[in-house]
Amino acid sequence: MIWRIEPTIELLNSFAPGTLAGHLGIEFTEVGEDFMTARMPVDERTVQAFGVLHGGASASLAETLGSAAGAFCIDYTTKTVVGLELNCNHVRPMREGFVYGTARPIHLGNTTQIWDIRIVNAEDKLVCVARLTLAVVDSGGARPRSTLDP
Repeated sequence: MIWRIEPTIELLNSFAPGTLAGHLGIEFTEVGEDFMTARMPVDERTVQAFGVLHGGASASLAETLGSAAGAFCIDYTTKTVVGLELNCNHVRPMREGFVYGTARPIHLGNTTQIWDIRIVNAEDKLVCVARLTLAVVDSGGARPRSTLDP
């Protein structure tokens, strides 16, 4: 298992309120030994003017997944991860329903992480493929807020 702290669906989804992920309706759905998945609706929040899934929404899903996964692979009491580079290739348009993303690590280093994120439709057809590079930096004592916090 790659996780320093095992993420739970409840904990992952507790970070969404008041964030871009919450606004876009991103929900974490599964955590495995070396992957994390989430889904995002294709609706008025995530489409562009022509009614198809906005590439920026797919990029937001990819960065949300990769960053969340990366954060659970480090000692969050002293470190955090921040996006360094995101590359997305948009393969297939979507007009409705949900897209499903899965993040898997390519490299988990002390100063950088690289994540592969594949976004598919309900028929498991590729919608977007993304690669996210994260920098692992000192947290300065900051930590993410959760609705589970007292």
